[in-house]
Amino acid sequence: MFDLTGQKALVVGVANDQSIAYGCAKALKEQGARLAITYLNEKAEPHVRPLAEQLEADIVLPLDVRNEAQADALFAEISRTWGGLDTLLHSIAFSPKDDLHGRVVDCSAEGFGLAMDISVHSFLRLIRRSEPLMRDGGTCMTVSFYGAERVVAHYNMMGPVKAALEAATRYAAAELGPKGISVHALSPGPLKTRAASGIGEFDHLMNAAAERAPTHHLATIEDVGAYAAFLASREASNVTGGVHAIDGGYSIIG
Repeated sequence: MFDLTGQKALVVGVANDQSIAYGCAKALKEQGARLAITYLNEKAEPHVRPLAEQLEADIVLPLDVRNEAQADALFAEISRTWGGLDTLLHSIAFSPKDDLHGRVVDCSAEGFGLAMDISVHSFLRLIRRSEPLMRDGGTCMTVSFYGAERVVAHYNMMGPVKAALEAATRYAAAELGPKGISVHALSPGPLKTRAASGIGEFDHLMNAAAERAPTHHLATIEDVGAYAAFLASREASNVTGGVHAIDGGYSIIG
């Protein structure tokens, strides 16, 4: 694959060994990158820290993206330990259950605002903090889903939220391109992650996606990780602003 030796990568969103963020962290590590990995809170730490240690992460710290003090501490440690940053991988999303399971037109302002803050604006905040550390350019990635482009049953409010995330990706790419910083959205098909388990009838969605995809295979976290490693490489330095489908062709079928 692509040589990432010497690169420093911050991975936000590892929950367990089935999460997309873990698949990306593992692929980045396998190509030579050094890692900083965050966990949400004390409840999540016992699930994340052993994975971070397995990947020989240089930095393992808590990060609730709503907690500015934790973000300050994280980036201070990155600056102290590494002096710079090459890659940011943001793989977090949230919606209150009642808002997620109801109609889009019925979602609360509070729930919609919280989903936008955690799922979208947190990516922009992390990019803003990463930018000064990416003095020689860099790569920022987030994770979206086909439901941002088309109506997917039971995806509900997260559809508009992910659409906003994809738009934010394009604008950030345009603004940071002159500095050599690329910005991407990875868009895998349905994956059985803990976050996805909150979506209604998700098992049916996964089965239907596998049947519909030209390859008849769902994407894996390894597939997403391999693509992320490519985008983090120098070979992809002139690629930016895209939403990258990693879904066996699921999204091309009408």
